[in-house]
Amino acid sequence: MSTTMDALKPLIAVCQMTSTSDKEKNFTICSGLIQEAASRKASMVFLPEAFDYIGGSTEETLSLAETLKGDTIQRYMSLARRCSVWLSLGGFHEKGPNWETDRRIFNSHVVLDNTGHIVSIYRKTHLFDVDLHSGVSLKESKFTIPGPDLIPPINTPAGKVGLGVCYDLRFPEMALALIQEGAELLTYPSAFTVTTGIAHWEVLLRARAIENQCYVVAAAQTGSHNQKRSSYGHAMVVDPWGSVIAQCQDGIGLCYAEINLPFLSRVRRDMPVQSHRRNDLYGKVAMNTND
Repeated sequence: MSTTMDALKPLIAVCQMTSTSDKEKNFTICSGLIQEAASRKASMVFLPEAFDYIGGSTEETLSLAETLKGDTIQRYMSLARRCSVWLSLGGFHEKGPNWETDRRIFNSHVVLDNTGHIVSIYRKTHLFDVDLHSGVSLKESKFTIPGPDLIPPINTPAGKVGLGVCYDLRFPEMALALIQEGAELLTYPSAFTVTTGIAHWEVLLRARAIENQCYVVAAAQTGSHNQKRSSYGHAMVVDPWGSVIAQCQDGIGLCYAEINLPFLSRVRRDMPVQSHRRNDLYGKVAMNTND
């Protein structure tokens, strides 16, 4: 009976952390959170964008980048296998294909299964280039390659998961494209600035959940990473009705949520938004995978 219930309402764990340029310290923190979540029988653990590190400068950020075959991902593969848990590695600094000549990277969302194998890689498509009135100026495109395509949702123990990263949250067309491919959860591992987080974080997460009638999972960076950069935090899970069902408090930690797939089905059945769309009036959003 419990096995059946676990399948219908899988438990997930969502991490909140404060990455620095110390990769070893970051791994120690993440490893502890993952092991704690595994001990609570979470089927999948979600880490935030830049779980591997946050550099204090462009030069430092690039100097710490690795390939998918590097030590960092290999260690997480081993950890997933040892803990028998799926991992959403929300934003890995991956060396690009022409690294030796252009020194540019991808912001890569890597998913590992509970045997430690990579099952999906989504490379962030919308890059964060902003100048805010608060004085925050970030130009992700200065050193990051925009991902070439969206990735079809993947089957996981928590349901069918659509992958995004941070700034992707602001593009409802992307969410809709993933939902139309069958996503039951949308995940936005993030490192939101304090300014944009206060104003928009929860509102955007709840909006994506309500309009797509899905779970939204958002692991988050929090606090001060260095003298130049701080993140908002408030990692959370939103259900298909738009209710916040789990949220981290201040500092490093975890929040947990049951993914109630029968509830998701009921919400979609009772208010069949997808079948009410007037694609004849405003067109249909479709996924282009550039295959």
